[in-house]
Amino acid sequence: MDKDRIKGSANQAAGSVKEAAGKLTGDAKLQAEGKRDKFSGKVQNAIGGLKDAVKED
Repeated sequence: MDKDRIKGSANQAAGSVKEAAGKLTGDAKLQAEGKRDKFSGKVQNAIGGLKDAVKED
């Protein structure tokens, strides 16, 4: 497993926590940061998946 996939998954999880905390507290900035972190984690995870796919060939 590529390190980008691991970091991406961690960023997605952290983003989910931030987003939920922002929703609970009514903090729109924190909620937006969480959404951004989740998205960047998904992208990073996808890049890691591509790297893994290339390594397998």
